[in-house]
Amino acid sequence: MNLRTPLPLLALVALLSGCSEMGDSAHSQTATSNAEHSKNAATVSEVTPQAESLKANQLFDEYFTAQVMHSPIFQSFLGIKDDQDKWDDLTEAGEQKLLEMKQQQLTHLQTHIDTTLLDEQTRLSYDLFTESLINEISDYQWRFHDYPVNQMHGLHSMVPAVLINMHQITDIKDAQDYVSRLEGTTEFFQQLSQQLEIRADKGIIAPRFVFPHVIRDSNNVISGLPFDATSDTDSALLEDFKRKVSALNLDASEKTALIESANQALVKHVGPAYRALITTLENVQQQADVLDGAWKLPDGDAFYANALKRTTTTDLSADDIHNIGLSEVSRIHKEMRDIMSKVGFEGDLQAFFEFMRTDAQFYKADNDEGRAEYLAEATAIIDRMKEQLDSAFITKPKAELDVKAVEAFREKSAGKAFYQSPAPDGSRPGRYYANLYRMSDMPTYQMEALAFHEGIPGHHMQLAIAQELQGLPKFRSYGDYTAYIEGWGLYSEFIPKEMGFYQDPYSDFGRLAMELWRACRLVVDTGIHSKKWSRQEAIDYLAANTPNPQGDIVKAIERYIVLPSQATAYKIGMLKIQELRQHAENQLGPDFDIREYHDLVLSNGPLPLSTLEKQVQRWIEKSKPNA
Repeated sequence: MNLRTPLPLLALVALLSGCSEMGDSAHSQTATSNAEHSKNAATVSEVTPQAESLKANQLFDEYFTAQVMHSPIFQSFLGIKDDQDKWDDLTEAGEQKLLEMKQQQLTHLQTHIDTTLLDEQTRLSYDLFTESLINEISDYQWRFHDYPVNQMHGLHSMVPAVLINMHQITDIKDAQDYVSRLEGTTEFFQQLSQQLEIRADKGIIAPRFVFPHVIRDSNNVISGLPFDATSDTDSALLEDFKRKVSALNLDASEKTALIESANQALVKHVGPAYRALITTLENVQQQADVLDGAWKLPDGDAFYANALKRTTTTDLSADDIHNIGLSEVSRIHKEMRDIMSKVGFEGDLQAFFEFMRTDAQFYKADNDEGRAEYLAEATAIIDRMKEQLDSAFITKPKAELDVKAVEAFREKSAGKAFYQSPAPDGSRPGRYYANLYRMSDMPTYQMEALAFHEGIPGHHMQLAIAQELQGLPKFRSYGDYTAYIEGWGLYSEFIPKEMGFYQDPYSDFGRLAMELWRACRLVVDTGIHSKKWSRQEAIDYLAANTPNPQGDIVKAIERYIVLPSQATAYKIGMLKIQELRQHAENQLGPDFDIREYHDLVLSNGPLPLSTLEKQVQRWIEKSKPNA
């Protein structure tokens, strides 16, 4: 799972949302405006293709920067310190301002760029940027169709996550900005509460099970000193601030003064802000029901169909995706039975699943030693993969990768594993987070596949390379087409098998188990949000068809409920990458080079699947011997 943007809710960094092909009306509008511009340009002056492409790329970077500067949170993600003393504006006025900015950007691009003069890469950038803007403007109608506070990565947990993981303190100004952000939680959470109340008035309320999670996690943030004077441990935020300030080259008195200012901000602002938010959550909780699917929301079926289109960057319907999932589940079950035979297991597939869930040989001890062993072994797996990358890849990431346990303040609710991209300036490495809260949810037979997915050759490989690409506009480096990114992550679990990994049959079963998990997601996501499955029906399906432990299953279903469509990206994306690879192999025969194919997939930054298909076809035509 990729969490490269710090705030995937509320469309605060909407440029990074997935987009699909433009509709006919959008193409027509663009074509008309470009034709008019071309005619006008011809009468004024001769514009060279090089000049027009340069102008377009300058606009892409200017517009991307303008959207970044609208979000102090995303600035922190990118290592930009201009507004690091602030939080984002969650008000309706702020949302309207962002919409108007995008509308102006789209109009200007369509009337001031002659696409007939653009070079190939710049035309691709133009298409991606304008399609993205068109989709984001269209999706403004769905801006309330989310749960800004949820158990996965809501705004309540984003505040400490940004401060602890992204807000670097290298001088006294950074420390003062950190304190300003602590003070700013008062207004930020007031705006958040207003957004929750607006949604409640519209009947958009998270299911009832969400609220105990987020209330507990909010209380966790304000536990310890200075919130609880009787505690003998610092809160996560105070501990983080002390650690960062202690590393500064300042007089002891200056450090003491900074820490005291942070203490005051925590007591006077952060504590009251969280307690007020908890009160709002408790009030909204009284209106919550046990219905889980997006179908229950206003115009829920249309919203979910649009969400699937954006997530998968395809025109697949909910029924199409559901049936693909059922077919893939059946195929993977067959391959698992082959492994059962290989290891000499006697019994049916359900018995084998139970064995894999419960046998102690597959789980580390549920203590600090067991957790340290897990992190060390996951790091070793990634190190071994690094040594063999040249056999399948040309370009490798320059950024470093750390393996880290999910922090205590959010580990009870967070997903099984996820990745955070490095800072572009090198101040923060890429991070593969493993959730070690309950070791019985982290079987060792899945350790290889998880490390490959989140680390190398998965998310770190793809996303770090994208950030490091030269010659492309910035928005291409930070594109967030979920089907491409998560499809690559799942494909990256498969590639190592061809490279000689998964020698242990149980580890290969773990690879299949994770692929099966993603195939089942197609079934349960569409089941919940389109076919009106209950939370329990979805849990029962995963329990019957996967070897995952019960805790893993419950947490996963609760994730799919609060993030409609997101879970469909993995398998749909992987299938497309595999399909395109097979097509290239068939077309090129002995001239097919897997290293060149992987380089093609990684060399353009994230793309819609439909655009990736066009890129692969162009590459095939250019690579044919008689081309």
